[in-house]
Amino acid sequence: MIYLHKVIPLITSPLFVVIILVLWGIYFSSKRACFLAISILVVCSLPVFSNKLISNLEKDFTLAPISSAKQADAIVVLSGIGQTIQGTNGLIYELGEAADRIFAGIDLIKEKKAPVLILTGGKLPWSIGRTEGNYLREICLKHGISSETVRITKNVQNTDQEAKAVAELLSKENSHIILVTSAFHMPRAKKVFEASGVSVAPFPVDFRSVNKKNTIIDFIPSAKAFHDNSFFVREFIGRLYYTIKY
Repeated sequence: MIYLHKVIPLITSPLFVVIILVLWGIYFSSKRACFLAISILVVCSLPVFSNKLISNLEKDFTLAPISSAKQADAIVVLSGIGQTIQGTNGLIYELGEAADRIFAGIDLIKEKKAPVLILTGGKLPWSIGRTEGNYLREICLKHGISSETVRITKNVQNTDQEAKAVAELLSKENSHIILVTSAFHMPRAKKVFEASGVSVAPFPVDFRSVNKKNTIIDFIPSAKAFHDNSFFVREFIGRLYYTIKY
């Protein structure tokens, strides 16, 4: 059951739907199914369409300066920032596009917005190497954060487990945290942490929607737009899953 909310987005993604419709059309000689598959493929590949969906995921938040954050009991940085890869000297960790999360956490702790920085020990069963929290701790130390300030949760596999693990680490009831994660992820992350009894002050980063005027390029199908539409479906399913659960 722990993987249900990870499997559902895959089987409801635009790519999966297109494949099923194409196979249906071929097997039953259905032109209607093939036409529908092509239509979904084209529409979901339009940047003008994907840009609006990604913007909708982030519509409740704006990028704020570090100084705007209020004092809290802890700063919590969620996993999902990078990946372990094979280097010439063994396994190494590379930051991905969500790297803003850890650097925002570092800036917040340097501005003394909380006495402790909590990193989550994110690691999926098929991952290799150490937990993400251990890699991120090294980055914090390299940027001048003391080892006594950084704490890592036990191994976790999703946002729900992250929230429960953080709640276990906090030393008092009704703790107040500054929650750092990507803007698109913040709505469901905030819901899950509050369900675990933690008061949350959102500090969203890693915004992916860009304010710009539409051009002719936005009406030309692209692989990135198709990816972004699939990304929207995954996040929408994730929010729905936790809304039903909590």
